[in-house]
Amino acid sequence: MGFGNTSTILMMIVVILVAISCHSGVEATRVLKEDFASGNQHQTYSAIYEKAKYTMDLWLQKLPSGPSPSGPGH
Repeated sequence: MGFGNTSTILMMIVVILVAISCHSGVEATRVLKEDFASGNQHQTYSAIYEKAKYTMDLWLQKLPSGPSPSGPGH
């Protein structure tokens, strides 16, 4: 066997070993509490959603209205 064939076979073995090692399962680093989906979580999500919606409305009101100025560009 030449050097090219040996290196090709070695690379194939390395790729197969990496694929096998990456296929194994990984345990969670943090375990969620049992009451993760409690009612309090939904209230917090709703409050955050409403605040984000209000902020976006304010930002959109600050945008200039009307046609864009002509000139070079799009």
